[in-house]
Amino acid sequence: MEYRTLGRTGLKVSLIGLGTMTWGQQNTEAEGHEQMDYALDQGVNLFDAAELYSIPPKAETQGSTERIIGSWLKARKNRDKIVLASKVCGRNDFTWFRDDGSKCRLTKGQITEALHKSLARLGTDYLDLYQLHAPNRVMPWGSNPTRFIDAEFAVNADDDNFYEVLETLDGFVKAGKIRHIGLSNESAWGTMKFLFESEKSGLPRVATIQNAYNLVNRTYDTALAELSIREGVNLLAYSPLGQGFLTGKYLDGALPPGSRTTLFNRGQRYQRPGVDDAVRDYMAIAKEAGMDAATLAIAFVNSRSFVASNLIGATTMEQLKIAIATKDVKLSADVLDKIDAVHQLRGNPAP
Repeated sequence: MEYRTLGRTGLKVSLIGLGTMTWGQQNTEAEGHEQMDYALDQGVNLFDAAELYSIPPKAETQGSTERIIGSWLKARKNRDKIVLASKVCGRNDFTWFRDDGSKCRLTKGQITEALHKSLARLGTDYLDLYQLHAPNRVMPWGSNPTRFIDAEFAVNADDDNFYEVLETLDGFVKAGKIRHIGLSNESAWGTMKFLFESEKSGLPRVATIQNAYNLVNRTYDTALAELSIREGVNLLAYSPLGQGFLTGKYLDGALPPGSRTTLFNRGQRYQRPGVDDAVRDYMAIAKEAGMDAATLAIAFVNSRSFVASNLIGATTMEQLKIAIATKDVKLSADVLDKIDAVHQLRGNPAP
């Protein structure tokens, strides 16, 4: 396994990271434990969770993923073997996360409540990385659209609370409850605002951004990739398979039994014009290179210099083994050129 440095922290994380959002709905506790055992044995040391998980968000299953990780840590007694990450909800209208029924916002009180609940579910005294799951301001889903729409960037009075958020997190860093901080579903502007505030006020510096990045969504390339390299804020890439769409299993509207989109009807981000054409083109490149489409897609994300860790998720052990095996796959310059040629033609149909 290759290990890369997490931002400017000096902390080493595995190139392949383990996403956990299916544990508690699509996967049982026993299956989650099996995945963690296998991943750790293969050299994976970054496990990524969130108070929001499992997915899709439901009041009755909220926190289930963290509880499954917590029971595994208690049984294995190996907290020191992993880099454990979780997230506090960003702006959303769900009312079951907070004790007083408030909608989720990034305030001192809400971050404090969220962190303490996550630590309790995980059964640990600290997190290696604590991330803001989404911005506090109104943003388009994914935060990096391919075109600007005014209504998706509403300005609110509570938008500019970067100092409050960082000061709150600073208290937890000093208390030893979190080691490092990160962002998720964030834009270049938002990231630079956090960096500016931390430098101006002597507060913790964000180490990572966790955004979607895959063959049909390379919006990160446009501004955030340069930011990552120049500012030392690495990408934790999620959805390297585009929620499974890059395997080809959803082509022409297919809905395979047991798949996430079939079960939960949450594939809208990838059910867009141009996605099927792009997927077919990438599948053709994979076939010519003698590999399956999933391997090509994950190995492409692995190849990006601005990626600290590629967060893969699986509902079966077979899927998990294929994903982790990409740690040994190096795409040739010819294959990468062909991928870029398709991207030039197809663009980002699923931002």
